[in-house]
Amino acid sequence: MLTFLLNLTYSNFTFRLPLRVFVTGLVVLLAFGLFEQWPRRLPKWLARWALQVLAVGLVVPVSVFLFYKLGTAAGAPEFWDEPQRLMGFMTMTFSGTLLAPWVALTALLRQREAKVEKQAIDFDLERSELARQALDARMRLLTAQAQPHFLFNTLANVQALVEAGSPRAPQLLQSLTDYLRAAVPRLDGSANTLGQELELVRAYLELMQMRMPDRLAFALHIGAGVHLLRCPPMSLLTLVENAVQHGIDPSEEGGRIDVYAELLDAGRCRLRVVDTGVGLQATGGGLGTGLAALRERLHWAYGGTASLELREVEPHGVQVTIEFSEPKP
Repeated sequence: MLTFLLNLTYSNFTFRLPLRVFVTGLVVLLAFGLFEQWPRRLPKWLARWALQVLAVGLVVPVSVFLFYKLGTAAGAPEFWDEPQRLMGFMTMTFSGTLLAPWVALTALLRQREAKVEKQAIDFDLERSELARQALDARMRLLTAQAQPHFLFNTLANVQALVEAGSPRAPQLLQSLTDYLRAAVPRLDGSANTLGQELELVRAYLELMQMRMPDRLAFALHIGAGVHLLRCPPMSLLTLVENAVQHGIDPSEEGGRIDVYAELLDAGRCRLRVVDTGVGLQATGGGLGTGLAALRERLHWAYGGTASLELREVEPHGVQVTIEFSEPKP
């Protein structure tokens, strides 16, 4: 292209002018990019943007002069000896020197705006990542708080049975071992499926029924399509364990626990645990540590889409209901 440019004669005006304007623009663009990186270090009194604008302003007259000088045919008069060509040179130099720095300043402003926008996006991404890490850490902490709470209570029940000399103690201990063998590998997961959670609940209730066969009855009512839903680990088990500990255990007659899992409209899931134990009045009417921690876990896992409700059941007992919508992928 440069060879073609230099071989043009001034008489071929039709192709020469737009080509020189185009190539001058390329040279200006090259100078703008070159001085964006070079030299790597500048004196403190010279800003990078000022150097770029100055380079763009200087490269225009030099480029135009070289085009006119090298484009003159052999034996032809120099362009400054011809008023028409000299006028063309002056016009092109003046307009280019006037226009190119403004274009460079505009490009620098757009570049700065894009850089600020990118920094804002990077900051938002970093903040989101930190929030996610904080949420994960909080979930792990709450889960870690729930696991010992359940395990220590269960072991205390087994110890009480062993100390009482019950002949069912070895069988109960074996059942507990089988239960822990199935449950412990799932404790480290951030979420279980509801099918796994229901399996744990069934094993736990069978374990508790062996401990107090004349005082506990239970049933699981599992709706279609709930097994593959994801839920925080130990969530449903916390409700059942709370019903056993605060509802059935304090009651002289014992009671019954019914667990309901059903899929509602729009993918919303409802879990209910109903017991016929001593009720809220006998337990102080509050959520207790386990349910309060579970409510916070649901909040962190599902935000405002999850709920936990506690209410009295007539003539006595408690119903705890959890509803949540599985997050969309």
